[in-house]
Amino acid sequence: MDDHRLVFVGGLHRSGTTPLARTLAAHPQVSGFAGTGAREDEGQHLQTVYPRVRDYGGAGHFAFTPAAHLTEDSPLVTPDAAERLLAAWRPHWDLDRPVLVEKSPPNLLMTRFLQALFPDARFVMVVRHPVVVTLSTRKWARKMRLRRLAEHWFTAHDLFTADAPAVRHLHVVKYEDLVGRPVETLAGIGEFLGLDGPIPPDTLQGHRSSRYEAQWAAWSTSRAPLPYLRYHGLVRGFEDRARRYGYSMRDLSLLEPFPVPEHR
Repeated sequence: MDDHRLVFVGGLHRSGTTPLARTLAAHPQVSGFAGTGAREDEGQHLQTVYPRVRDYGGAGHFAFTPAAHLTEDSPLVTPDAAERLLAAWRPHWDLDRPVLVEKSPPNLLMTRFLQALFPDARFVMVVRHPVVVTLSTRKWARKMRLRRLAEHWFTAHDLFTADAPAVRHLHVVKYEDLVGRPVETLAGIGEFLGLDGPIPPDTLQGHRSSRYEAQWAAWSTSRAPLPYLRYHGLVRGFEDRARRYGYSMRDLSLLEPFPVPEHR
């Protein structure tokens, strides 16, 4: 793939990886997956080199499994692994375009592994508010307590930020910036990827978090036992950790930059 630039998009389920990848693929220099028949056109489902996220319990679960966190020390980093991945993904790209995007949520925990296979790859990770991700993921993980789902968000992002200094080409965007300031945010991604001309923001939709924000606001003032305990338990348990990532469990409007450690 000497004539192409490989880009990996990642982020927890419900964090905006799909709209981001589709938006990037709307640029004339970029090719992404579409019409593959795989769920959400994710590259993880089109290959056999590494396990898929469902093998680790799926959304809201996988970051708790140590084996889901892959680095350059993984035994899966073998001489032919990169070519096997490219052989699986190549038929789904338009190779006349110089920038090739693969999107899968578990890429969040695989940056060092993928970098070991593709040393010149770029990584674009999207992060969304832990409250919104927790509430929206629950429909896929109904047996899990909300506190456990929130803990999954922090476990995944703690692992990611610990890996970040080892990743040479990394760009992190917050979902809230992507939909709230799309032109500016996409311009930053375009510059990072070396694209000519703007990335069209037409496919991005705002207000996709509003119903979860409304639910959280209702819980914050409720005197009913269950909503009261859910809200105050999550605030007490995670407010300090959320602040470290530029969010607040109390004030969902607070939005500060994601603390990306510099490459060592």
